[in-house]
Amino acid sequence: MAELVTHAHATATSETAAEDRPPKEVADFIRYCHRRRPAVWPELYDVMCGIAARREFRGWGPEQLGERGLTFALWGMPRLATWVRVTLEPST
Repeated sequence: MAELVTHAHATATSETAAEDRPPKEVADFIRYCHRRRPAVWPELYDVMCGIAARREFRGWGPEQLGERGLTFALWGMPRLATWVRVTLEPST
């Protein structure tokens, strides 16, 4: 059985570099998706894809999110997983 990866397992480091943080509007999208359905990674990816396809967040689809740096392409998964982790992790 495949192991589920939660946002806590997305990277091995606890320190987050500035370049690992998403743009504010992308972080807002991630939080919106998580509020709609509080899922963990990778299930949250499916929620995000659905919300983007239906343009439920500010009327933005994949194109508008892409203009802000968010891609749903496979090559972008490591960065998106990191963005989800740093956006949803509790503040210390």
